[in-house]
Amino acid sequence: MLVTPLHNEPTALELAAQIAAGELSALEACDAAIARIEAKDGPINAVVVRDFERARDQARARDAARTSGAAGPLNGVPMTVKESYDIAALKTTWGFNHLRNFTADEDAHAVKRLKAAGAVILGKTNVPVALADLQSVNPIYGRTNNPHDLTRVPGGSSGGGAAALAAGMVPLEFGSDIGGSIRTPCHFCGVTGLKPTFGAIPFDGHYFPGAKGGPSVLSMTGPMARCTDDLALALDLTSLIPMPRARHSSLNGVRILVMEDHPATQADSAIRAALRAVADKAANAGAILSTSSPALPDRALIHRDYVKMLSIAMSTRAPPDPAHPEIGVRDWFGLLDKQADTARLWQRAFDAVDIIITPVFGTTAFAHTDEPDWHKRSLIIDGKEAPFVTQIAWIGMATYGGMPSVSVPVGSHDGLPIGIQVIAPHWQDQSAIAVAGMLNALAAG
Repeated sequence: MLVTPLHNEPTALELAAQIAAGELSALEACDAAIARIEAKDGPINAVVVRDFERARDQARARDAARTSGAAGPLNGVPMTVKESYDIAALKTTWGFNHLRNFTADEDAHAVKRLKAAGAVILGKTNVPVALADLQSVNPIYGRTNNPHDLTRVPGGSSGGGAAALAAGMVPLEFGSDIGGSIRTPCHFCGVTGLKPTFGAIPFDGHYFPGAKGGPSVLSMTGPMARCTDDLALALDLTSLIPMPRARHSSLNGVRILVMEDHPATQADSAIRAALRAVADKAANAGAILSTSSPALPDRALIHRDYVKMLSIAMSTRAPPDPAHPEIGVRDWFGLLDKQADTARLWQRAFDAVDIIITPVFGTTAFAHTDEPDWHKRSLIIDGKEAPFVTQIAWIGMATYGGMPSVSVPVGSHDGLPIGIQVIAPHWQDQSAIAVAGMLNALAAG
């Protein structure tokens, strides 16, 4: 079973329907969300950039749009976005102290699309420095805590957003993911999020502060929510082109590869048990399960190449660091060739299966740590000390391969949520979302 919800607030679609029906105004919804943030956020510290007065102005405009018949699908729904997104006239720092005064002059692509659909942006949520940790703490805004247990991390780098969702402050958030930055916080906080197919949602306005937006690798922007239906809508609203519809309306006949082991890392028994339990329920609903496939790429090699590419990509976000060495052009193009070949191998693997489900991370939310070096951190997995740094092998499969991946809650352990990762073939983001929603419903039943 899932953890006990921390709230009973409506989802984004439910709230949009209430506003559309005239059961409450957009301004009333906005004021209620502001009140929740002011009442709940003190010990959590999730919504660190607050833009409440401009949000009230947006809400009034949304009420006028509804009256005139020009309402969008998210008309009046209050939400937040990750601090790393540009919003005109607000600070975008990525947690860097030396960038605390950088102010954006234009909204990011996703923000523009969400506003055009009627969403009311209340402010921005906390991140780690450089978006480079699986906890969310920085010298400008401080530390964000997991609402299920304040001594635990909410994840990172979209940790503030996941915490705000889990606490019921807002129904919808927009994050980004290069090293599990959407999926891991969702797993730790008991909410859901999508890392889309690479290239599905434009990156415009989610640049390192002051950068001009050169081509990125690995990283994607994507929605986070408390239900998968909200993810599906947010994807449709922000994707560059219309996405294919979900292939699956039920689990009957869906071929699911259950991957509870990885050659480069570990998962503890509680995580594996939650994965198996929901897989067994899927089988009872007609899914066709397998636990291995000869077509799978070499996952240990994928992890090695992913870490190398990730380290280089992250080096553009900070001053020179021996941990992120520079490489030559030939070596870089060699990495790109390996990545392209890996993506092809994954697509061949999907000839035999429709969906792959895996852990997101090998434990539930870990305790806060002041150790910045991932190589010096450790976890306790089934009573034994295990390396922290290898845990990104779980999410790295979909990231390096460019495939869509949804993190969705399916269980709990000792009062902390457990999510799983639902991976689908390229451009089948809506299929990943649909299956994730069905698995979540089975787990909650």
